[in-house]
Amino acid sequence: MRVVAPSIGAAAQGAWQSAVKLASLLAPKLPGQLRQQPIAMTPAINLLRQQKITHQVHEYSHDPGAASYGLEAAEKLGLDPQQVFKTLVVQIDGKSLAVAIIPVAAKLGMKQIAKATGGKKAEMADPAAVERSTGYVLGGVSPLGQKRRLPTWIDSSAASLPSIHISAGRRGLEIEIAPDDLAMLTNAGFTALAHWG
Repeated sequence: MRVVAPSIGAAAQGAWQSAVKLASLLAPKLPGQLRQQPIAMTPAINLLRQQKITHQVHEYSHDPGAASYGLEAAEKLGLDPQQVFKTLVVQIDGKSLAVAIIPVAAKLGMKQIAKATGGKKAEMADPAAVERSTGYVLGGVSPLGQKRRLPTWIDSSAASLPSIHISAGRRGLEIEIAPDDLAMLTNAGFTALAHWG
């Protein structure tokens, strides 16, 4: 929105413009509110734009001391934690990597992800291997735009939701997307992966 100054002299016009600029800088921002400046692009956001997939990007002020980045995102964006999903990378049978996307308040069922992949045993992947294969830092791993496309499964709870929130590839940045679009882009299947409690 453009603010037009009333018809006044040049000195008063400059003062008016300064006041408008100062007011916009001092305006309170709500938690999770998008900034006025452009959001930095990530491979995940770039992929969504290239594929013309409907999505919304949400940014919040990340606290590096947060115990759970996913729960922090839910709290700061005012979302139900069952709508915010985390991206976990696991190692199957000590060899291959796979991705599990589950609600942030849940724990990953290792037997379930191993079974989904056709393996016998699953464990959390080495952090260095995660960063190497995905191109993202821990706490900001997105299932989209990874360096190496990994076999991916989404917890079945997502299938009944109109949209879910996933990492956009940077801490403090989330993407809201339809679960079916996420499954299509990652070639993922839906299966029960989450353990609650």
